[in-house]
Amino acid sequence: QVQLVESGGGLVQAGGSLRLSCAASGGTFSNSAMGWFRQAPGKEREFVAAINWSGGVRYYGDSVKGRFTISRDNAKNTVYLQMNSLKPEDTAVYYCGHRYGSAYYIRRASDVGSWGQGTQVTVSS
Repeated sequence: QVQLVESGGGLVQAGGSLRLSCAASGGTFSNSAMGWFRQAPGKEREFVAAINWSGGVRYYGDSVKGRFTISRDNAKNTVYLQMNSLKPEDTAVYYCGHRYGSAYYIRRASDVGSWGQGTQVTVSS
């Protein structure tokens, strides 16, 4: 079982930037896809971004395309989410997810194998 710990959340003004990190331990980080999801109060968990093992394949949710960038450092077993041009509607708890295999299949919350505990991102207007 892979353990995931997110960090980097906080309060930021609209138009600002934040970078989230997700450190993985246990299990095997190789041949694994990583993803970011978010969940606002009263809403379902929403896909944000995913990346495959090599970093060469990335997927983004429509609401974040062009503003967010997912990346990973396999030497550090860490995945990042750079968030720019933040909007109040980006406010949510952000969760990191892991599964073995293709990043294509980590775009649904039900297909995620392991979750982190989440980190709060609040964007003020």
